[in-house]
Amino acid sequence: MTDIDMRVAVNAPAETTFAAMSDWPRQQEWMLGTKVRVTSGDGSSEGSELVAVTGVGPLAFADSMRITTWEPPLRCDVVHTGKLVRGTGEFLVRPTSATTSEFEWIEHLDVPFGVVGRLGWSLTGPAFQWGLRRSLNRFTRFAEGYRR
Repeated sequence: MTDIDMRVAVNAPAETTFAAMSDWPRQQEWMLGTKVRVTSGDGSSEGSELVAVTGVGPLAFADSMRITTWEPPLRCDVVHTGKLVRGTGEFLVRPTSATTSEFEWIEHLDVPFGVVGRLGWSLTGPAFQWGLRRSLNRFTRFAEGYRR
C-alpha cells in the first residue's frame, strides 16, 4: 500500500469547500489533466459511481470509483474499482472558523504489478505528488471563488 495525505487551508466555509470539492464535472477546473464524470447515481450519495480520466491521448487512464461514505459538508470516501488504480480515497473538510476550512485528500493505494509496480511508483510517485500539490493549490482558489 502507498499512502498519500495532503491538505490545504481554504478561505471559505466548510459547506462551500465541500460543495466545490464534490462538483465532479468542474473538477477539471482545478485538478491537473483530469476530467471526472458521474457514471451511476447522482454523484452525491453512497453508491454513486464516478470515473476520473487523467492524462492525454494514449497516455490517459481511467480511475473508476464508488462513493462509500457521503457526509456533507465533512467527508466523502471512495473505493477505487478500476484495473490500474485500486484502494481507497478520503476527502475531508474541517471547519477552522465560520468562514475558513481545511481540505484534506488521503489516498491508500494498492500499487499494481508487484515489484515492477513498486519500482515504477518510486519513479513516478514524486511527480504524482507534485501534481496533486499543485492541484490542491489551484483548488484553494477555485473553492474560495466557488459558485454553483
